[in-house]
Amino acid sequence: MKATGKHGDSMEHDIFFSISQTPDTDGEIPSESKMFANYFQQLQHADKLGFGTGWIAQAHLSTETQKSNSKPVVPHWQGEVGLCTDFPQLALESFRKTSNINIGSAVMSILASGGPIAQAERIANTVQFLSMIDDKRKLNIGFSAGRFEFMARPYGVTPRNPCEEAAWPALRGQIFMEASEIFLRLLRGDTISSDKIRKTVLTRENFRSDEDWLKVQTAYLATTKSIESPESITIPNRYEFEDISIIPKEWNRDQLELIAGTHDPRAQEFVNTFLPVKVFNLSITSPEVIDETHRKMAQYYHQDGGNWQRSDMPRTSFVFINDEQGLTPVQQSEAAKIEASNALEAYWNALEGTIDPSKVARATDNALIGNVEEVAKQMVERFHSEDRIMAWFDFFNHDSERVCRNMTAYMNKVAPLVEKLMEEK
Repeated sequence: MKATGKHGDSMEHDIFFSISQTPDTDGEIPSESKMFANYFQQLQHADKLGFGTGWIAQAHLSTETQKSNSKPVVPHWQGEVGLCTDFPQLALESFRKTSNINIGSAVMSILASGGPIAQAERIANTVQFLSMIDDKRKLNIGFSAGRFEFMARPYGVTPRNPCEEAAWPALRGQIFMEASEIFLRLLRGDTISSDKIRKTVLTRENFRSDEDWLKVQTAYLATTKSIESPESITIPNRYEFEDISIIPKEWNRDQLELIAGTHDPRAQEFVNTFLPVKVFNLSITSPEVIDETHRKMAQYYHQDGGNWQRSDMPRTSFVFINDEQGLTPVQQSEAAKIEASNALEAYWNALEGTIDPSKVARATDNALIGNVEEVAKQMVERFHSEDRIMAWFDFFNHDSERVCRNMTAYMNKVAPLVEKLMEEK
């Protein structure tokens, strides 16, 4: 869907909502109810401004609690990485409170919350209920293995023996492939059983080094009491079940868009053997990788989805814009740079416990920072005229009124200027 604001309709403008209950740069952590009040205020404002899709970050289980685990994934994170733990419910409420905007998950783990079978049934139900609210708008389901491993562990997604333990970094990606097939085929309406699902066969190609593959072979020999090192190792299915299909069976599949949150070209190709599945790309992804992804997806994309378009790959971008009244353009520019630096430093400190100047610098290079004119020029330099931007405004910022002003400046001033500058190129 193209944004329907006053600007042109070449570049598409989406918005990302993190609903991240973390300290902002002033140390403030709003309550859960305040966080959701902020979200709905910003969502309804985005709907009026003409953003095409509102993407909601989904989280599973408490980030704060996982810090006490034996293997914490993000031991330094303060607060909760996200409050949307039930995307289908929040999506339906979001549709009810808006008129035009589509809603998407960025991203839902199909390994958590009961796994791919439960998730497929939830999504089909959500689209069925959406059709009762609005028969035009779409539910966009971004799905992945999940960024943080602790969210899937309680659902049994852990190594089952020493061989799987040794292979785990590579094996987890294979589990995602198995889960993806189950998820997509159930949504397609298939009746399936686990013996009809892909088998996981590990070889040297799955590992980064000979040493990593040798560790897996050694663990396999110890587990099976075999004598010869195998050239391939077959891993039993993660999900075992007899014939199943999901309810509902009759729902408008045209209102569902699927987007894979993976950078693995093999996974991108695999999921498109079942249904049209688009892909996400982050703001920190290099232009070379982005261009190569477009090239490959033009070949892989499922024929039922039509021809691959650049807008089929939403591109996340931090937006630190300052259009505050009473400041000169130079002052706005300087203020935006300070705001960006503070937010990015707080993020890396929370994620890793240290502020890595090189990572802050790289993130700053990829963010959109400055006054209206500067942000517009940066967009023209970095993006293609047919790209789809997923603008992120609420990054470590709980001042909802300010976030809404930034959104307004972006859509009413930056977007039209970008179209003008691109026409002049």
